[in-house]
Amino acid sequence: MTNNDLLRSLRYALKLNGETIAELCTVGGHDIKPIDVLKLLKKEEETGFAACDDAVMGAFLDGLIVSRRGVQESKPGLPKAPDTALNNNLILRKLRIALELNEEGMLAVLAKAGVQLSKSELSAMFRAKGHRNYKACGDQFLRNFIRGLTLGGGNTE
Repeated sequence: MTNNDLLRSLRYALKLNGETIAELCTVGGHDIKPIDVLKLLKKEEETGFAACDDAVMGAFLDGLIVSRRGVQESKPGLPKAPDTALNNNLILRKLRIALELNEEGMLAVLAKAGVQLSKSELSAMFRAKGHRNYKACGDQFLRNFIRGLTLGGGNTE
């Protein structure tokens, strides 16, 4: 799933417009103009298409977290965590944080999309990559989660 597909899907699921997406990216630490956001939302075959890189997607997700939950004050003496490359597990984690979903909420969203999952299978996607019970989040799983959000699951307001 490309970042452009993800951005389009989230825009639809969360009922966001181009200006709001630009504001969220700015809050997340990446300045972007609303006109550029419209280019990111176009499909590949359309003229004016621009690829959405990990920096923009990460800033959007971080801005979504800050706008819904507020700024997290870092503890004195602790350095800011380094940015890691985005993968589906990290995207799922950031969406879970932004939408303030617990395990039951996540399972309810997935159930709306027709996905049945146990709590242990879900928690495996939030484990550290080296953990023996870690499970990679696939594109189809992420699509189904966003589909569940679109169908009315989760705290999308």
